[in-house]
Amino acid sequence: MPNQIMNATDHPKDPEVQPIEIVVYNGRELDKWIDMASADLEAVRHPDHDLRWLRVLARSMSHRPYLIQAVCQARTVGLLPLAFVQSFLFGRFLVSLPYVNSAGVQTLNADVGSRLVEAAARLTDELDCRFLELRHEEPVTAACLTEQMTAKVHMRLRLPATVDELRDGLKSKVRSQVKKGEAQGFEVRWGREELLPDFYELFVRRMRDLGTPVYGRGLFRSILQEFPSEAEICCIRSGKTPVAAALLIHGAGLTEVPSASSLSQYNPLNVNMFMYWQLLARAVERGQETFDFGRATRDGNTFSFKKQWGAEPSQAVWQYYVRKGTCGDMRPTGKKTQAMIRVWQHLPLVITRLIGPYIVRGIP
Repeated sequence: MPNQIMNATDHPKDPEVQPIEIVVYNGRELDKWIDMASADLEAVRHPDHDLRWLRVLARSMSHRPYLIQAVCQARTVGLLPLAFVQSFLFGRFLVSLPYVNSAGVQTLNADVGSRLVEAAARLTDELDCRFLELRHEEPVTAACLTEQMTAKVHMRLRLPATVDELRDGLKSKVRSQVKKGEAQGFEVRWGREELLPDFYELFVRRMRDLGTPVYGRGLFRSILQEFPSEAEICCIRSGKTPVAAALLIHGAGLTEVPSASSLSQYNPLNVNMFMYWQLLARAVERGQETFDFGRATRDGNTFSFKKQWGAEPSQAVWQYYVRKGTCGDMRPTGKKTQAMIRVWQHLPLVITRLIGPYIVRGIP
């Protein structure tokens, strides 16, 4: 077991990289590691870097979790969390990490980062995976990483100190749309498991309309259980009808919204604008410094929606060690994937709800 958890405040920027010991954890030892790391959450600024995601993915998606640790002079100088994804339909993959936007290598030293990636590549070989996928924001140099994808950007907004300042900082058009939503008499509810059924029904419909297999309800239940003080659900109702809902996760200074949905027929009433205003205000009220809207394709519709709030793009760099096929085989831009999307969009909701979770757990 490690005797010290890496912390951004005490991690040396230029550690002695020799000798470095590389340790791979899984099973019970990994579970102990996660418990240790969870006791020191002040160092986890972005929720995606919290090691509890490994337990979430194992319990709800049946992924096999791994953690690669780099140790130098009894100090943890680097970490790389990984999830082993496999299915009869698509094959095997090693990913850091499924569902989350930003994971991959966690270190401040380039040599340590290379060593972690090399260890992950060896594990990819041992598990006979098609490829290793690392969801980085800054590229890591390693000879085995021969492909990358840079189509996506992270959209983040620097938050002011008060809700009044937040409203004053909105563009006039956005402020007008928020006011129109406020005039509709929507009810705002904040909660956790008690709002999960409403959240999930909206999410199932939204994913079907996008042509994407839906995650199982167990994923969101596991997130709420593993993040008891950080995760919450916002549900917007029109009368007794849930019309929009979102999952929020709060880190140390940063709030992200990994999943959100709304009924399209309520868009003329600006329900989505109203809900995102509630999410942003919630983050400000908690004293957060940054709001992470999630990924978007530059200049796409989602990009424009997030940009109008003042969010600025930050490059996502997904790097790959590819053994079979190409890194784009499982992405929505692939020809085969586009055909499957068109079919999925026309399936009944009951079918997508039933088979979606079994399909999506095999997609990296």
